[in-house]
Amino acid sequence: MSGRKPREQSRDPHGEVRETSPTLDAMEAPAYRDRPVSFVRRSGRMSEAQDRAWAELSPSYLLPVERGAAATSVRPGAAIDPAEVYGRRAPLIVEVGSGQGHQIVAAASAHPDTDFLAVEVFSAGLARTMLDADRAGARNLRLVEANAPEVLEHLLPAASVDELWVFFPDPWHKKKHTKRRLVAPEFARIAAQALRPGGTLRLATDWQDYADQMRAVLDAAPGFERGFTGEWAERFEGRVLTAFERKGLRVGRDIRDLAYTRLAP
Repeated sequence: MSGRKPREQSRDPHGEVRETSPTLDAMEAPAYRDRPVSFVRRSGRMSEAQDRAWAELSPSYLLPVERGAAATSVRPGAAIDPAEVYGRRAPLIVEVGSGQGHQIVAAASAHPDTDFLAVEVFSAGLARTMLDADRAGARNLRLVEANAPEVLEHLLPAASVDELWVFFPDPWHKKKHTKRRLVAPEFARIAAQALRPGGTLRLATDWQDYADQMRAVLDAAPGFERGFTGEWAERFEGRVLTAFERKGLRVGRDIRDLAYTRLAP
């Protein structure tokens, strides 16, 4: 059977078209969820290379997900056991919105004693991540094609994550679209549920008003305390310089990092 999936397109945080996978999600926000999701998917097709990667590598890297009503949903109660998934017990780092996978593949390759999970809704990005992970021999990496808040709330057991990364999420910079931003009070609650006490939530953005919003949301979140002094955290040394960050720097935007520690319940 062919591994070909329909591909879709969406614009990345800087307005470039990203090509992605199949979809019911054009309908899903009002019909299946009580608030808008932080992404938009449009129909298209996978390239031949992406198609081959999906067919050949997804059995090794992509987690099967029990769905709710929408194509990127996660059914409540569909929790995994990370020790079974990775075949061991090790620290777990989750990246939300992993894109093409440059960050998480580099991290997984550099830290073989840690387990990594990439969460992304765009199939083309997941296919690229699998290709790069396979070339790098990163066997401690898994991927999930699903809406990130549902992964944190329904797929991952409570207090199972050591670090959660949210690097350069879509800023939805138009005022009428800011309700789609991922980092909001409900996300803080869900992130706190997934992180172990003492775990770390790391964020970065090149949009100042989103940075201000992230900081305000997490400063007010009861499950977190600042892991930095001053206005902003130092640049996370474990973050590679991706295309998003390079583009932000090129147009003169300041890169803002934040780090918060999960408090004990």
